[in-house]
Amino acid sequence: MAVRAVRGAVQLERDEAGHMDEQVGALLTAVLERNGLTPDDLISIWFTATPDLHSDFPAAAARKLGIVDVPLICAQELDIEGAMPRVVRVLAHIESDRSRADIAHVYLGAAAALRKDIAQ
Repeated sequence: MAVRAVRGAVQLERDEAGHMDEQVGALLTAVLERNGLTPDDLISIWFTATPDLHSDFPAAAARKLGIVDVPLICAQELDIEGAMPRVVRVLAHIESDRSRADIAHVYLGAAAALRKDIAQ
């Protein structure tokens, strides 16, 4: 079994804790489903959020999904002029038999524009 990394992102419509839970939950669910993973396959998850998001920690959504024994950390994205607003990004380290080329990176909604080269 190899250690792999899965990327993903979602753009929130508004900065509200419930909305963040919903959208980050959908992102994490899609990452797991599209890569045939369970929470036991997760090693750790890094979340970043753009500086305009203040309502909650993205990792709180993972805990609400039942991802409770996986190390999680949140950080703030760089404040780059012209960058897409209200974005939560994820970098999940996983154990998987999939090759790097077979990893499905998940960019939901408008966030698909961030990485057209790897979004699936």
